[in-house]
Amino acid sequence: MKKFAPQSGFTVSAHKLALDPNATAGARLHSHAGAARAAYNWAVGYVTAVWRQRKAEASYGIPEDGLTPWRSWSLPSLRKAFNEAKRSDPRFAGWWEENSKEAYNTGLANASAAFDNYAKSKSGKRKGARVGVPRFKSKRKARRSCRFTTGTIRIEADGRHVTLPRIGTIRLHEHRSDLRARIDAGTMRILSATVSLHRGRWFVSFQVEEQQPLVKVARPDAAVGIDLGVKTLAVLADSDGAVTAEPNPRHLDRAQKQLCRASRVVSRRQGPDRRTGRKPSRRWEKANRVRNKVHHRVANLREDTLHKLTTRLTAEYGTIVVEDLNVAGMGRNRRLSRRVADAAFGEIRRQLTYKTRRHGTRLVVADRWYPSSKTCSRCGAVKAKLPLSVRVFECDTCGLVLDRDENAGHNLLALATRNTSTIRITGTGVAGDLDPTVVGSKPRGADRKTRTTRPRHTARAGRAGGTIPSPRAGTETGDRQQDTRAQLALW
Repeated sequence: MKKFAPQSGFTVSAHKLALDPNATAGARLHSHAGAARAAYNWAVGYVTAVWRQRKAEASYGIPEDGLTPWRSWSLPSLRKAFNEAKRSDPRFAGWWEENSKEAYNTGLANASAAFDNYAKSKSGKRKGARVGVPRFKSKRKARRSCRFTTGTIRIEADGRHVTLPRIGTIRLHEHRSDLRARIDAGTMRILSATVSLHRGRWFVSFQVEEQQPLVKVARPDAAVGIDLGVKTLAVLADSDGAVTAEPNPRHLDRAQKQLCRASRVVSRRQGPDRRTGRKPSRRWEKANRVRNKVHHRVANLREDTLHKLTTRLTAEYGTIVVEDLNVAGMGRNRRLSRRVADAAFGEIRRQLTYKTRRHGTRLVVADRWYPSSKTCSRCGAVKAKLPLSVRVFECDTCGLVLDRDENAGHNLLALATRNTSTIRITGTGVAGDLDPTVVGSKPRGADRKTRTTRPRHTARAGRAGGTIPSPRAGTETGDRQQDTRAQLALW
């Protein structure tokens, strides 16, 4: 299948809009999201049933050629098998016609991608944490969403309503006539729409192909070094010598008293019990909604703060320097994990990445092992130790006394003076050492990278052993050629 490529001068982006559905539209949205979850669970059971069957047959001594054939998990084969089963399967026979075909296709596509990720993770072809076997989605915990790629998908002329297949016209929470004007002008085209229930509210996210002119920043020749922290959210040191601090609002800490009170009420109600199959009481559900409302408000406040900060920075500076922080490792510190999660360092980095690309500016990412806090911004001397409890940096060589966060901001700013076209810079480049020469190892092994993942076990025959061939099997019509002996045995 040919990969989609946007037109010249166009980019693919998304616009997420809040919805205000009435009772009818809300019921249809819940029905489509439930249909997507049911199709996903059907696909997981359809594929893994053969794995269990083959394991049982192999235990009886049946040879490899006599085992049940593999079932492909490619999207075309899953769609074909589901269309044959939905009319006779009692789980779908009575209601599958009530929803759009896109609802079922959403679940099947997600299941196909889940099996692909599992196979690539087992074979070492996928980066990041190891992915487990796809599991069934719970009706109570699963995220409700559905994606539409065909049918009537449009923003109405009044800019206050959207129309989706089989769901109909839904009112928007805000007036977005600007998007409709861009569609009429030919500078935007809707590719797909995804509806999702997030923080108690329905949203629709339009994936669009749009033409975005570059907006010139206020100071294209200026640079800023950003040192993120918990005590102060960000210390900004720009090329003009100004140093400013962005206070950490600590939204979660401010809401702790309210959360404790709401959680105490929830704990005194009769909640769900998966072991006994007990369902939650109405009072528990009501108290849980009150508690979730507090969490939603904290998340909304945090999102608003971070967007305002990153938008202001990317609209002002031509070069922004940040650190490549190990946020996952910082979150394992039991003393700081809650405050690190509340500060959302990873979200700041993500927003700066796409917003600088939108403005056509440069984002410099310092190496994770670059000692920005332990290095003197005047002479370049590096301290062997600098605990977090020491908030003032004192250089033993030149006598510089400076706030540690401000010192780190100056060191990060110095990296922007290097002539490079990449966004990742390693090495020194501190204020007192601007030449690009390679220096020796830092004290305490600051340039030594630790192991981030568990070592792979030696491949052997048996359970999940050996190499993993192609994850698909079968030769369905319209599907790529697949090896029938190339599926991974789960058990």
